[in-house]
Amino acid sequence: MVKRVVTYIIAVICGMAVIALDQYTKYYIAGNYALAESHIFIPKVLDITYVKNSGAAWGMLSDRTWLLISITAVVMLICIALILKYGTKNKLLFWAMILVLSGGIGNMIDRVLRGGSVVDFLHFSFWPQFPVFNIADCAIVLGAGLLVLYFLIDLWREAKQKSHRKESAYEEK
Repeated sequence: MVKRVVTYIIAVICGMAVIALDQYTKYYIAGNYALAESHIFIPKVLDITYVKNSGAAWGMLSDRTWLLISITAVVMLICIALILKYGTKNKLLFWAMILVLSGGIGNMIDRVLRGGSVVDFLHFSFWPQFPVFNIADCAIVLGAGLLVLYFLIDLWREAKQKSHRKESAYEEK
């Protein structure tokens, strides 16, 4: 029980840190860069490029703020429900939901307080077509990646158990 409470406290601290870092970096970029201004941060890897995005990744659903807020709210509620239902039983699922939830909160703050747009500034120069990101987006993508890994591991375990049951049934005959 104590271990579970400590895990929840650490998760809240980590989630708040993601949100704080996300909001601080967005505030810094918006206050110190002109829109569309870009500077090389790590040559041939990462540029800091200030853009406002009124849509999702690659500008999808641009200027549909209420739809994006609604989708984000539903995803956040699903994350909360999964955390409440499964708790820390599976660490991978738990941390995936914490990352998606904290990233969603970071972008939701922007959509509500910045006129429907999010501040993006991380541009991976080695992949020019990739959208400009922010810290919240990174948390969401990392959380989604952990979720995919969780499902792949679950499928692998299920297939292994199924195979084991077949072998056991065959041995009984």
